[in-house]
Amino acid sequence: MSNLMMNYLSAGQTTMSNIFLTRYRQLGLDDQEFAMWIQIYVQDQNGYVMIDFRKIADDLQMDIKNVYQIVNQLVQKNMVTIYSDKGENGQLTDRFSLNPAYEKLQQCMEQVEENQENSKIEGQIKRLFGLLEQEFGRPLSGIEFQRVHQWLDEDHYSPALIELALKEAVLNQVYNFNYIDRILLAWERKNIRTKEQVANEQKNRQRKKLQSQVDQTMNTTAPLPKVTLHNWLDEEDNDK
Repeated sequence: MSNLMMNYLSAGQTTMSNIFLTRYRQLGLDDQEFAMWIQIYVQDQNGYVMIDFRKIADDLQMDIKNVYQIVNQLVQKNMVTIYSDKGENGQLTDRFSLNPAYEKLQQCMEQVEENQENSKIEGQIKRLFGLLEQEFGRPLSGIEFQRVHQWLDEDHYSPALIELALKEAVLNQVYNFNYIDRILLAWERKNIRTKEQVANEQKNRQRKKLQSQVDQTMNTTAPLPKVTLHNWLDEEDNDK
């Protein structure tokens, strides 16, 4: 094996999450600052207690004054912390930590996730208003517009739940906001908040209605033969 390959293997490897590579600008770093942070990260992975500024200067072929300057920028941007720690002998030793960078990245990712969720909800709200105007066949009035925002902001109904209540009203051919409101209140009393819970409620209601019809038939004066009832609802569900 050549000396070049031996040097390559003995230099070791550095593992870093791709999140840092794709999000460093969102952390407020430019390319030079991120390159410096990687050098510090490598030293942290290799067990350095304190940043070896001279080594970084040599590796990056950079004036050491520039190294100090960029590291100071990283400290100011809360990407690295330099602190003094008292050892067992009582002497103070300078150390560094990258924990602030990890915490900052976590906050960044949480913000990204929150923004994505907000964007998703905004899309659902836009769709909801479109469906309401489509089903009612006209633009919503100012009062109706406020009513929908009351459901969303004060009652905390999800756009998806309001859409299901609208669908229920349309199936019953009742194009009325008060009717939709009564549906939502009825679901709230039963702690129904999801599409799956609405579907289960509708199934239970259909079963009760079918059972009521069967009971009425069984209570007629003419005697009827006793037969086993077939649950067509379950069969329909299975076909789906």
